[in-house]
Amino acid sequence: MKELFRNERYKAIFFIVLASLLWSTGGILIKVVDWNPIAIAGSRSLIASIVVFLYLKKPRLTWSKAQLGGAFSYAATVILFVAANKLTTSANAILLQFTSPIFVAILGVWLLKEKIRWYDYIAILSVFGGMLLFFLDGVGGGSMLGNVLAVVSGFFLACVTICLRLQKSGSPVETTLIGNVLTFIVAIPFIVGGLPDLKSIIAIIVLGVFQLGISYILYALASKHLSAIEAVLLTVIEPLLNPVWVFLFAGEKPSVYAVVGGIIVILSVTIRSIIVSRESGIEYEAKESEVS
Repeated sequence: MKELFRNERYKAIFFIVLASLLWSTGGILIKVVDWNPIAIAGSRSLIASIVVFLYLKKPRLTWSKAQLGGAFSYAATVILFVAANKLTTSANAILLQFTSPIFVAILGVWLLKEKIRWYDYIAILSVFGGMLLFFLDGVGGGSMLGNVLAVVSGFFLACVTICLRLQKSGSPVETTLIGNVLTFIVAIPFIVGGLPDLKSIIAIIVLGVFQLGISYILYALASKHLSAIEAVLLTVIEPLLNPVWVFLFAGEKPSVYAVVGGIIVILSVTIRSIIVSRESGIEYEAKESEVS
């Protein structure tokens, strides 16, 4: 039994690392596609929804407020993230979206009646300090708008997390399935205006199948066998590698402000997540000892 658990855990680590690697290709693939950002998001989501539906076979759709709210927030997240990638650097888009755990902490006080701890205040101040560096760098109109959209995308990603917590037996896969379908419906008017070139179509197919579809399936499978702290540390691969691929294959170089701001954001979110995971583990062990 112990050997089986160990093997499942190693498999889960491999799955979540692979999922993070697939997520990290989003920046470069979106840059490759020469098309309207909303059309890109909708086409990618259509393909991803087919992949997820084939995996689920019989999805559990409750149509609850939490599930629908999560789906709406998911659609807003992916549309805004694609638009941000087109308007600012890929590094700015992914690192500013990575602020979502801080928005979760803030929204959790209001919606989940959770307390803000001392480390939350430090993380919030640090992240917003890091965000200021991105906006100091975004002097151009397009860059500034892209940075704003990336932050709003992070906010809606936090709303997805909150909605999943509000579901007693919520599944991220079903929520993303509805969200992907909704994204496609919103994008239909932009898609029918005309198709992109063959290179763009191939990139969209790769985005839908691997970067959005299979990656979320892998993440859902991995989350069953990993602790929260392991999941947090391993998924940091995405914001670290995303700008690297864009730099290597598109020559898009992040500024010094973006690099410093990104380091501040990643460290703040990661350290806070580690502390939260440890505290949750201590509280769980205390409850277990009381029961026994």
